[in-house]
Amino acid sequence: MTDTALKVAGMNILVKDLGVVQAEKFVSLILKEPFDYTKWRDNLFEDMTVEDLDNAEMQSWNDKY
Repeated sequence: MTDTALKVAGMNILVKDLGVVQAEKFVSLILKEPFDYTKWRDNLFEDMTVEDLDNAEMQSWNDKY
């Protein structure tokens, strides 16, 4: 996937899930503030069990196929 295609796909996902205004707000927040993706990911799933993650992944897979 090209960088452009990835950016388009990412924006489409954000718009689909958040709506246009909130997607733009999200992008603006990411650009405005110093953002350490690695630290953010470390804490992203800390309140989820392995079973929660597995269920979320299965739901995501089922939604695709």
